[in-house]
Amino acid sequence: MGMQGTQGYGQSSWAPMAVPAFRLLWLAQMVSNIGTWMQTVGAQWMLVHQPNAALLTSAVQAASLLPVLFVSLPAGVLADLLDRRHILLALSVAMAVLAGVLAGLTGAGLATPTVLLLITFLMGCGQALTNPAWQAIQPELVPRDLIPQAASLNSLNVNVARAVGPALAGLLVAVSGPATVFTVNAVSFVVVALAVYAWHRPPQSLRGSEAPVPALHAGVRYVRHAPGVRRILVRSALFVLPASALWALLPVTAGRSLHLGSGGYGLLLGALGVGAIVGALTIKRLRAALSENVLLALGGVVFAGGTVATATLHSLTALALVLLPTGAAWLVNLSTFNTELQLRLPAWVRARGLAVYLIVFMGGQGIGSLVWGAVAGAAGLTQALLAAAGLLVATTVTLLWWPVIHPTAPLDRSVVSTWPEPALVLDAVPDDTPVLVLIDYTVAPGDVDAFVAAMRPVEQSRRRTGAVSWELYRDSAVPEHFTEAFQVASWSEHLLQHSSRTTGYDEGLLQDVRSLAQGAPTVRHLLPSASRSSAEGAVEVEGGADQ
Repeated sequence: MGMQGTQGYGQSSWAPMAVPAFRLLWLAQMVSNIGTWMQTVGAQWMLVHQPNAALLTSAVQAASLLPVLFVSLPAGVLADLLDRRHILLALSVAMAVLAGVLAGLTGAGLATPTVLLLITFLMGCGQALTNPAWQAIQPELVPRDLIPQAASLNSLNVNVARAVGPALAGLLVAVSGPATVFTVNAVSFVVVALAVYAWHRPPQSLRGSEAPVPALHAGVRYVRHAPGVRRILVRSALFVLPASALWALLPVTAGRSLHLGSGGYGLLLGALGVGAIVGALTIKRLRAALSENVLLALGGVVFAGGTVATATLHSLTALALVLLPTGAAWLVNLSTFNTELQLRLPAWVRARGLAVYLIVFMGGQGIGSLVWGAVAGAAGLTQALLAAAGLLVATTVTLLWWPVIHPTAPLDRSVVSTWPEPALVLDAVPDDTPVLVLIDYTVAPGDVDAFVAAMRPVEQSRRRTGAVSWELYRDSAVPEHFTEAFQVASWSEHLLQHSSRTTGYDEGLLQDVRSLAQGAPTVRHLLPSASRSSAEGAVEVEGGADQ
């Protein structure tokens, strides 16, 4: 099941559904998302009439989301190094078992608030382990030019589930109790496991040459030195921290302020989901008409308006109508963040970069849920929601200073291997030996300023792909001579720079530098003089013009 068959859909919003593998996994994920939302509603409704209900219902959401803070990045490393299909299959089975245990304990009357929160937390850990691999396989399922549509469809998936799941959960809780809801969730994970098992993933290049700890450091280093990725993370945090108040406090609003049962709460969540569906179906036209930053600004303001309405309206019909555009705003912002990030991350670090995003977004939602639950307990439900809405408007205004950085041209994230392998005089170099790379350039006096400017993005490129330090030196005696010096933590990591970390975009930056140099640059690889090799004294590995 590959990527064939998209031609029949053109570039419509539904084009990825022409890919059999995408369609199979999308439908399975839909079933799982419906089950997850059903479980969320069932768990929150079990606690909504408890003392400290605002804090407890917020804790359910926090317990499911906070594991991303410490699990997502290791999960991203594993998803970049191991077979993502095997990871998804094993975790789907584990989640089915946990959901089944919760259903059994609830049916036996043993699901106390503590037990409920503990199992929710464990399932949150499983979800945090799953998410980086699930996000990272999306570009494997569809061509690159369909990634925006695929991201929108994945957001649509979550929000269709949000529209359907709570309504089903409200009905089942009223008819047969939460245990039935938890059983349905267990079955939904079995469906995902079967779909992943049926997916015949194309052969992948081996990525296991990276050790886990250096791979984790490489992922963090990449994000730290990718300005466009960092800005997406900042914008995500500024949106989700105040926006999480609505999700965390909506069940208490439904039960305490509107005096609704589980069905009424499900209807409100369904309104958010239906609005998100409308947003997913119209976002392609919105992207064509508006910039990413305008979309994010509109999304932030509309979601703040929905939060105010949740605090002040006392009519189910009126609030449900307002929550329709609120759900659309949530979808537009999430889809924008996800699309921009998918297009920016190269394959070798995609799961790790997405893991950092999940830490920021889902971890921020979990932290925000706890904070707004505590604020509501101390100051009141209405005051907490109004404060969150005001903060969301304030963070949206910061788009004037910190907009999403959109590239002027599509980023070439395909891996290129234009560097020849370094020539070795030594018989062998240990993999963990650090290496200092020196590259010498000769630059005409009239091109010096342009050359120095062109080297600034090269510094970021070197650091993203493995350099732990970087500097550009100029010869005081011969001013037209420059030396680029960067150190890589290990010889094996430097070889990865040659073979699998340099993208077409990085190569374009180097081409800009080479066009300003006179003649081909020369390169030297220096190893520590106390290297664990048989060589004595200072060690230099021959290079040549390996750029």
